[in-house]
Amino acid sequence: MKVKLYNTLTRKKEKLVPIAPGKIGLYTCGPTVYSRAHIGNFRTFLFEDILKRTLESVGYEVYHIMNITDVDDKTIKKANDEGISLKKVTKKYSSEFMEDVAMLKMSPADEYPKATDYINEMIEMIQQLIDNEIAYLSDDGSVFFSIEKYGDYGKLINLDLSGQKHTERVETDEYSKDNPQDFALWKSWKEEDGNIYWDSPWGKGRPGWHMECSVMSTKLLGNHFDIHCGGVDNIFPHHENEIAQTCGALGSQFVNFWMHSEHLVLEDSKMSKSVGNMQNVSELINEGHSPESLRFALTSSHYRSKLSFSNAKLEESKKSVRRINEIYIALSKLADDHSELPNEHDLFMNALCNDLNTPKALGELFNYIRELNRKLDSNSLNSYEAGQGLNFISAADQIFSFIQTDESLPKDIENLVSKRESARKDKNWSLSDEIRDELKSRGWIVEDTPDGSKCYKT
Repeated sequence: MKVKLYNTLTRKKEKLVPIAPGKIGLYTCGPTVYSRAHIGNFRTFLFEDILKRTLESVGYEVYHIMNITDVDDKTIKKANDEGISLKKVTKKYSSEFMEDVAMLKMSPADEYPKATDYINEMIEMIQQLIDNEIAYLSDDGSVFFSIEKYGDYGKLINLDLSGQKHTERVETDEYSKDNPQDFALWKSWKEEDGNIYWDSPWGKGRPGWHMECSVMSTKLLGNHFDIHCGGVDNIFPHHENEIAQTCGALGSQFVNFWMHSEHLVLEDSKMSKSVGNMQNVSELINEGHSPESLRFALTSSHYRSKLSFSNAKLEESKKSVRRINEIYIALSKLADDHSELPNEHDLFMNALCNDLNTPKALGELFNYIRELNRKLDSNSLNSYEAGQGLNFISAADQIFSFIQTDESLPKDIENLVSKRESARKDKNWSLSDEIRDELKSRGWIVEDTPDGSKCYKT
């Protein structure tokens, strides 16, 4: 099945042609571990999860790298503000990130490299840029990339540098494209950095944020790989600078496809830590939202459209996930094991292969579910059709993970389900009904099947 993806670099959809037949090298910008990732961050991480699963579903072998930024301006400030070591700060938030990844049933990356493990390789790439006369040393021992000497700067955002002055240097990691400037590859040590520094040929200091991803991606995927992803806020300056310094140092093509997801907006504003209106995954789950309904809320809109996130959106998602789980349970009781996938599955996959059109793909799924429910209501659904439906929903779940299993239940709910199972075995029907009522009061529905009890969020 052919896959077409929107390439930020060319500003159009293109057919995916892997560098190595049947294989995809995928690099996704991971978290900066100075605080717990918020739900807006996970909008991007889940877009990347759907991309990876779609590619695997059509037969590609995907090698996925997601970096952990464990040294930059933000992590250093956090460590110094709290008076604790950088390692202690980043270990805490890296662990919380992995907890959230597991809670949201994300397919794990093959490797999660940490920036601090690649400092020597970063120094080597910076030296190569100096040797290529594209980088220069400042008086304080910092090293800067010269966008004037590179000559091909701005192609990711289609930036015309002619007539623009860019004589001033910028040391901060993030800045506006309205004022392109030479950026830091190596930042010399300053008093506010405390004891956070590494030795280099230019004195003690640390790498710039943009340099980190250039090195980790090429060291683990090669100088030229297939897809690099992130949020739209990564396009400039981060990904623009990545392209410039990597191509400037290595002279390679670097990345074929650049893909970016749009912002999540909350009450008509971008969700961000600076505004203070973000929520994280654990908070939302503690409020009673299931991982599956969060996945639905974050993936049911097209990744290149802004996602409006609200309580109403979460309630809609909860109902949609319940519909999927209800029909899945009903079909499980009727399905023929020898059924094949229905033709509607091809429509579903065609939508995903057309630049991850998740709204259209889910529309095909729900149209099919609607027809299945109509036949169930009229007792006209045969076992072969039930098997087809079960196969389709199971295949869709390989990409979206909306089916609620015992493994995704909170521990206290899992214990209640287990206790009810024991009561049923003992024919203690009054206790069984009492536990069912308690589960219902907590927002969980339990269904009895030949394979045991199935529990899902209402």
